[in-house]
Amino acid sequence: MTETSLSETILSDRSTRLTSEALRLMKPTPYRRPRDAATLILLDRTGPTPKVLLGRRHVGHSFMPGVFVFPGGSVDAADRRMAAHGGLGEVCSRRLADQVVRPSPARVRALALAAIREMFEETGLFVAVKAEGLTVPTPGDAPAWTAFAERALLPTLAPLRFVARAITPPGRSKRFDTRFFAADATAVIDRVDGVIGPDAELVELAWVPLGEAPSLKMPMITRIILEELNDQVTAGFPDTLPVPFYRMQSKIFGRSVLP
Repeated sequence: MTETSLSETILSDRSTRLTSEALRLMKPTPYRRPRDAATLILLDRTGPTPKVLLGRRHVGHSFMPGVFVFPGGSVDAADRRMAAHGGLGEVCSRRLADQVVRPSPARVRALALAAIREMFEETGLFVAVKAEGLTVPTPGDAPAWTAFAERALLPTLAPLRFVARAITPPGRSKRFDTRFFAADATAVIDRVDGVIGPDAELVELAWVPLGEAPSLKMPMITRIILEELNDQVTAGFPDTLPVPFYRMQSKIFGRSVLP
């Protein structure tokens, strides 16, 4: 088998696994428009084996109980108004705006900020830079962003890499149009303790070898994104690689790319 045909077989297998799960979980429900959402995957590449940060959800959650996930969630209105350091870069911004209804720089920026905010809310980790001598302006209705301001921290967009996108199939109680970002663990500048625990959204955090992470109990899309990320890291993690985009079309959970 040639390298090209092997790659095609792997990608086809990923689509097959996603389609099988999507059809199994599909229920007759009213149409729900997917909500903009974002996830941040922290990578530790200091050792010989890259590791990713995963959190295990509380078993009492109605949505994906007890499984390992990336920190993430829906975009909030305050994410559009929060100040930030740096930018995403032209290629990243273009890909985030691709195949989006009514794209705008503000919407693209809010996706990245939502990923950073959700990382803080669910793990207590600040992906930020010191706002030397500056007062950090924040939306008044956003406790997470207030926590940044109290420490004179600005969320920083520069370390974020857009690595994948996926839309929850129809027939689910909740649907998201999720953009998956990755950042090096060195982007974390501070943390708040006590966020993880038996009564929190995430009951456990773990640094897991990237190649082993898909063996944990997790949603199929999380497993597939980890496989995609492993491919990208193995290739040297260049930002020239196209971004995989998974979505349901004609009862096939297919894969396209954002060039």
